Amino acid sequence: MRHTQGLQRAARQEARRWATVYRGRKRSYGEVLDRVGRFAAGLRGMGAQPGDRIALIAMNSDRYYEAYYAILWAGCIAVPGNTRWAPAEHAYALRDSEPKLLLVDRTFAALGAQLAADFALPVILLDDSAPGDDLPSEDQLIEANPPMADAGGGGTDLVGIFYTGGTTGWPKGVMLTHASMIANFQSSALVRPYPSPCIFLHSPPMFHLADATVVFGLTPLAPTHVIVPGFDPAGVVAAIQQERVNALVLVPTMLNMMDLHLREHPADLSGVESVTYGASAISEAALKRAMQNFPRARFAQAYGQTELSPVATVLEPRFHSEEGAAAGLLRSAGRAIPNVELRIVDDAMNEVALGEVGEVVVRSAGAMLGYWKKPDLTAQTIVDGWLRTGDAGYLDEAGFLFLVDRVKDMIVSGGENVYSAEVENALYQHPAVAECAVIGVPDPKWGERVHAIVRLRAGTEADDADFTRHCEALIAGYKRPRSYEFRVEPLPLSGAGKILKTELRRPHWPSGERHIN
Repeated sequence: MRHTQGLQRAARQEARRWATVYRGRKRSYGEVLDRVGRFAAGLRGMGAQPGDRIALIAMNSDRYYEAYYAILWAGCIAVPGNTRWAPAEHAYALRDSEPKLLLVDRTFAALGAQLAADFALPVILLDDSAPGDDLPSEDQLIEANPPMADAGGGGTDLVGIFYTGGTTGWPKGVMLTHASMIANFQSSALVRPYPSPCIFLHSPPMFHLADATVVFGLTPLAPTHVIVPGFDPAGVVAAIQQERVNALVLVPTMLNMMDLHLREHPADLSGVESVTYGASAISEAALKRAMQNFPRARFAQAYGQTELSPVATVLEPRFHSEEGAAAGLLRSAGRAIPNVELRIVDDAMNEVALGEVGEVVVRSAGAMLGYWKKPDLTAQTIVDGWLRTGDAGYLDEAGFLFLVDRVKDMIVSGGENVYSAEVENALYQHPAVAECAVIGVPDPKWGERVHAIVRLRAGTEADDADFTRHCEALIAGYKRPRSYEFRVEPLPLSGAGKILKTELRRPHWPSGERHIN
């Protein structure tokens, strides 16, 4: 099982079909296969060897798609960088993963130049060449090299190191293999199949596994990958109509933004046949509006995490109905996909009774190999073959999973995971902070909002604007607190001396409701 075989299959069977569409530029599977082989040879020529890591920092594009496959074709491992990270976060990921090469587009050329100088890394430009460019470009490498034979690995070889939020203040690298990603995609597609032929729109960031899994998983079926640089409601509507898109993945925040846009600018989106949503919960009211906006689409919710490649459960299209709503299933995260086992356990990993709340643990062929360079954390997360998700929930008698809280101290804002420890680590670097705690509070746009509760040192002064400026160079924008609360008294502590975040959250969440949004 290897990803490069999927591209070869598509090119062999559908060489003339459009593989990628980006800003009016269209390339067939035959063209893409040739470019990937040449690009891979260029990566080798710049010093990359099998097993080396190659980092990417770029916006969505057809070149990002080609880079993913060229890295694997060369026998290397992809390390996608979050485009919303602050420079310090990119620097941490590079120190941690030790890549041999760095690929950037023009948006991140200045950052790439700085990182290249700091880490003595060769940089390649994922963009069209222009006069005055100091960096070698993808096209130059393609023109200068004949295609090399596929040297991609497979099975338990790494596809990539996908960085996700860190409980200790820095991102952690999730190691995913060819076998885990292929098994997970195939299993999820059994209960939520894509249209055939498929014209898929990539609007979530391609560095994120929610999109990367579709890049690799769908390609063997020779879909057309329509790619936009990033999510924008008007751009998404235009792409759907111009390219006859029939399938896409959107997080709830994107569905809400689409709804607001369509109220002002109505558009016919009846050509869309499949909408998958996930990454955070969605209200029933918002979901029903989304279903009206895509009147012919079969909706499915996917729940999981990067560590699972990424899907654990799916709420199938057949439950997105009046009967499903009446049964309360639209509040569910769905049921385990084939080849995935779910349990709800207590702190000692003992299975609890049906309907009782505990931690969700998963055993799956899609589970990660582990965290890069973090064996202790890996051992804490994968226990006797079961991956601890850090989410709290319960199962009903039909196997539907209902999430109620998080065991891990994590916030999901706009579909992005934010670990409180990362934000607190940044805040504590401000000299005025004596004590702080970061929690998630309900937000109508983002689902949850990052909220900071701060006690200042005696004799110091600081306000929201000071902390916003302070955090800019340290953490990504989506991780920065959107609201602050300043206290004079010490924050409440447990008997073990830990800040009682349950007490801090209580005023923000209605009594009896789940503490995640």
